[in-house]
Amino acid sequence: MSKKVIICADSTCDLSPELKEKYQISTYPLHVLLEEKSYSDGVDLTPDEIYATYRERKVLPKTAAVNAAEYEEFCKPWLDDGCEIVYISLGSGLSTSHNNCRLAAEELEGLYVVDSKNLSTGSGLLVLAAAERAQAGMSAAQIAEELRALVPTVESSFVIDNLEFLHKGGRCSTLAMMGANVLQLKPCIEVRVAENGSMGVGKKYRGSLDKCLQQYVKDRLEGRTDIDTHRIFITHSGISDERVELVRNEVQKYAQFDEILVTRAGCTISAHCGPNTLGILFMTK
Repeated sequence: MSKKVIICADSTCDLSPELKEKYQISTYPLHVLLEEKSYSDGVDLTPDEIYATYRERKVLPKTAAVNAAEYEEFCKPWLDDGCEIVYISLGSGLSTSHNNCRLAAEELEGLYVVDSKNLSTGSGLLVLAAAERAQAGMSAAQIAEELRALVPTVESSFVIDNLEFLHKGGRCSTLAMMGANVLQLKPCIEVRVAENGSMGVGKKYRGSLDKCLQQYVKDRLEGRTDIDTHRIFITHSGISDERVELVRNEVQKYAQFDEILVTRAGCTISAHCGPNTLGILFMTK
């Protein structure tokens, strides 16, 4: 008789509580350090609380990886009960979390770790793919093998409305921020899977956020025949419902997905990118 397979992931997969419940997914929160106090991502700190602290005191948090001992403690009870675990981690190019989880797996038989080489719902797409396979009765080893083959098919990108948070976090210069603001530039940040999930700047959009989002969706989807139309995520760091609907309508112009899932990014993405960041994330065939 095959063992029950548990699907786990870092909190940075940014799946909604409803999706985690539906697919029986367990997540472990990354650490968020704000004003010398440690919080758990999405547990006792929210993106809106990060924004409020920044507005009041111009302080942003730092994020810290989960250590190997924490992963061991989290996973061991399931393994002791005779289950197997597939754990999808935040991209190794973005955090030491993946390596720490891999170290935990060396001590725990039945723990299979997959480097998503991605973040947010780019990882989330892989998590849902794993959950669907587990529900179909696939073994943990086979799920992990198939997920690793799927990793390069994930396309993740976001349009950033304002570079203030990236600047404050040391990820762009004052000159670049001021120039972008003056010229109304809104860069598209892309996840580079070939570089283990590192992030780079793609196209720079110019004009109002609504106009930029419309052009961004068109650039990502128009005329493509290689897209897996099973599902797409619209993931944002806090944006108006009207803009979410604008993007949903644009997505439907260019491709007919079986499901369009809207999720809000957690503390890690939000702390780096700030409010009004939005991306569409999907897989290719």
